[in-house]
Amino acid sequence: MIDVPQTHKDAVAKAIAALGGIWDTQRTVTTLRDSGHEPTDQRAAEKEARRVLRQLALKGSLVKIDPVRAIYRSAV
Repeated sequence: MIDVPQTHKDAVAKAIAALGGIWDTQRTVTTLRDSGHEPTDQRAAEKEARRVLRQLALKGSLVKIDPVRAIYRSAV
């Protein structure tokens, strides 16, 4: 069986489903690193984390709880 690498969105979605709770940029960056996605630098990692959080909010997996900062809670 071929091991298909997870996308950033898939890796974070899996963690959200398993852990629930509050999600912010730093928690998402940590999750991406733990799943083997190593960014080029911290700024790029944070930008990608915010993008993934927005995608998952559009999908309905997360609900934005802060109107200014990238802080979400699990919709489950």
